[in-house]
Amino acid sequence: MKKLTLIICVLALNLSCGSQQKSTTTTTPKPPAVPEIQIPSPTIDAHGNLIGITAKSNFLEAPFNDWFTFNYENYELNTETITTLKPLLKNVTIKAFMGTWCGDSQEQTPVLYKILDATDFQYQNLEMVAVDRTKKTPDNLQEGLNVFRVPTFIFYKNDTEIGRFVEYPRESVEEDILKIVSGEAYKHSYEN
Repeated sequence: MKKLTLIICVLALNLSCGSQQKSTTTTTPKPPAVPEIQIPSPTIDAHGNLIGITAKSNFLEAPFNDWFTFNYENYELNTETITTLKPLLKNVTIKAFMGTWCGDSQEQTPVLYKILDATDFQYQNLEMVAVDRTKKTPDNLQEGLNVFRVPTFIFYKNDTEIGRFVEYPRESVEEDILKIVSGEAYKHSYEN
């Protein structure tokens, strides 16, 4: 019985990114593209997932555009929070890790982009990294950053981590980000 319980726990941890949700096909128009700095193209693994440094433009291409566009268009921002957040994001850099195979990443990554678009975020201050199911990339972009769940959005000021959003929000994505960048007490979803 102990072995069975252990096997179930190991399988649950290995498959965890959060809940695995099926994407919904939609005919909603693509969100507006934003000018982005030139970055290397991510690779596509044997399972059809993006791996490596990626950008919003990659998510606007099939097959990723189905879930990206649907979740981007259908998320309603709290405009008051966005107004407060906008000046606070000016001196922030973000290193984000997501998996195109992960339901939580498919839900939260478009929301992050919608928030960043609404706050006129400077995209040269964002590094979006798509990881495989082991939460790694071939060139180890995750190394030393303690990325155990995706999505993980790490926020920095002056090259120092000020907080991170992990997998799903405590309140809403924009409220959680506001707490992080304003210096309020914040614990991500897996901190006690």
